[in-house]
Amino acid sequence: MNTSAARHAGYAVPALWAGCAVFAALTAAVTTLPPHRVWGAFAACGYAAAALASLAATRRARRFPRALRFRHTRRARRGPAPGVACRAGPPPLRRTPPPRRTPLTRTAAYLCCASAALVPLLVLAFTHSAQEEVHVVHRAAARLLAEGTPYPSPGRLAGADYEAYNPYLPGMALFGVPHQLIGLDARFCFAAVFWLTFALSLRIAGARSVGRRTLLLTASPLIALPMAVGGDDLPVLGLVCLGLALGCPGPPSSGRTPAWYATSAGLVLGAACTLKATAWPALAVAAALLAARGGRPAVLRLLGGAAPPLAAGLVLPALADGPGLMANAVRFPLGMAEADSPAASPLPGTLLATLGPAGHLCAVAALVLAALLTAASLLLRPPRDASRAALRLALGLLLAMALLPASRFGHAVHPAVLALWAHWRTLDARRETRPDTRPDARRDEPARPTPAGPHADRDERLSAAPWRHRDVRPRGRTPVSTP
Repeated sequence: MNTSAARHAGYAVPALWAGCAVFAALTAAVTTLPPHRVWGAFAACGYAAAALASLAATRRARRFPRALRFRHTRRARRGPAPGVACRAGPPPLRRTPPPRRTPLTRTAAYLCCASAALVPLLVLAFTHSAQEEVHVVHRAAARLLAEGTPYPSPGRLAGADYEAYNPYLPGMALFGVPHQLIGLDARFCFAAVFWLTFALSLRIAGARSVGRRTLLLTASPLIALPMAVGGDDLPVLGLVCLGLALGCPGPPSSGRTPAWYATSAGLVLGAACTLKATAWPALAVAAALLAARGGRPAVLRLLGGAAPPLAAGLVLPALADGPGLMANAVRFPLGMAEADSPAASPLPGTLLATLGPAGHLCAVAALVLAALLTAASLLLRPPRDASRAALRLALGLLLAMALLPASRFGHAVHPAVLALWAHWRTLDARRETRPDTRPDARRDEPARPTPAGPHADRDERLSAAPWRHRDVRPRGRTPVSTP
């Protein structure tokens, strides 16, 4: 990277924060939901401050690559130091390093994270303003503690609107238990589980800068917006990333997955499957991944690890309240209940469902067909590393989001974060396997013997008879005949 390219690349971070500020401002101006408007107002100010701080840090660090380049050029013109072997050819070129990380850059990231994610979360939590899913989780926890089931009976749902339904699986009600006991909002539990599991997934996958990447992802609108207004998708997403990382720890060429990691992956993915149905495809993708890496024993370990949480969080509640689970978590998300779901984003599945019973049947058939095609791709060409598995899962969730009869654009956080996680893992794996071509990496090479003499760095003349032409060869090369 030359100096001009490094100079222009330094402005990428301020431009990114400026784009986030524009998005937050547009969200506050366009939306009709009060929680989104509050987040947009706070986040726009935080992103604008982060953009200005990053711009100031970039302009301050612009002189560093230029000074390094001029110093390296002058050193190359002076030649090697006395007693150092001279290599054939021009001196190796060094890449211009990026600007140094100044305290202003770190302060900008922290300020953005606090203003775009934490401050709106605190304001909305203490004013009891949130999307409806947070109140649904709180009511499910209260019903679980009082009646032993998080679902209302089908008799109570007769003639009720959509607010009476609980479309989540039984494990999601556990996030509302702290609210019933100590008054802690469920969004704090969602955020804590996501931070812990996502950072741990990056650490197990061998990624670099785990804390910085987790912080920047949290500060981005991709996570900051749902974390402040709802956030029920975040713990599922963090557990899925952790399960994929446990299914293939280390670089892609690390061989088979150890037994302990396969069992842990099953345990984590089984816990995710008790929260929302969007985690079920992750279990199938992890099974295909472990089958390609370790064969049938690895798949059996995965299923053995997933069995206890599935039995405790799904099978037992189904046996205790099967009709309530079917009416709330199955029929309502598929659009088969008496009340219509408020998730009505203009996606293909939702548009088909508005055409009547025939259109709804076509949407469900298209969803089943997409699931069968995804399963066939896993059987024919299973992924062999966690990055490809995450991309395959992201594609399947994107198709499911588009074809569900009741869906919303907010579900796109799953494929987006999975694709970003796969990109980070692949990038770090390539850096680990890439040979180091920097000049500093050649210091360990044995130095060539330097002959003594006033012109030791020039070509040497080979010995020959007086009546013959002498051969001249550059040092370290084959002889070249001269006329």
